[in-house]
Amino acid sequence: MTKKTDPRPRHQQIAAEIRALIMSGDLLPGVRLPTTQQLMAQYSVTSQTVQRTLNVLKDEGFIVGRAGVGVFVRAEPALAIVPASYMPPRRDDEAYPWMTEAAKRSLRGAVKLLDVAEVKPPTAVTETFDLTEDDLVSVRHQLLLLNDAPTELAWIYHPLSIATGTALTERRRIPGGSPRLLSELGLPPHHWVDKLSVRLPTTDELERLELPDDVPVLRTFRTVHTADNQPIEAQILIKGGHLYELVYQQHLLGN
Repeated sequence: MTKKTDPRPRHQQIAAEIRALIMSGDLLPGVRLPTTQQLMAQYSVTSQTVQRTLNVLKDEGFIVGRAGVGVFVRAEPALAIVPASYMPPRRDDEAYPWMTEAAKRSLRGAVKLLDVAEVKPPTAVTETFDLTEDDLVSVRHQLLLLNDAPTELAWIYHPLSIATGTALTERRRIPGGSPRLLSELGLPPHHWVDKLSVRLPTTDELERLELPDDVPVLRTFRTVHTADNQPIEAQILIKGGHLYELVYQQHLLGN
């Protein structure tokens, strides 16, 4: 079998290596990168190739330049998002979990409601709720921000049998969030299943999330269930794959 060689331009190959070191923690936040001359020698490339490499990483937010000083790894590590933190119901007077979790990291979180509508759902949502091809669902489309920077796109779906006549179909904030409303309807969320995939963004995703070119997005398809395994909510979550990581924790039975 013929060994496949990397067809990418050399600056993209080098950027991938440095990016991997930053994301793994082998290049710590705030560490100064080698000089241009050192990188030229290390990778046997020209100054122009080094500059193209650094420009890619700057555009993606992995490194920052300081005039007259050098180039440094971004000060903040990848933002670890813990999905379990967003699932418990909140009180009516509590902020959205997105805001409270952001505050724990000294960040300012915000949620912008882009649309509320009844739509023909994606195939995965149709299958999740065991609907027919002609059935519609309620969707709440949101843009989540951190320090005013677009961070995540969310589509939150509910069957009309659950959503009709409730705040899920209204274009306003839901006190306590959908977990609280579902609980009040006698359908308390009990567990969820996440399916993760990575792909390049659509044009709309790239523009709304203000992503650099060629940065992949992390797609989460989440199904929320009651204790008797009834699916009551489906979510499609899209975030840039270059600045965030997801953290899952599972306790073993008996521990």
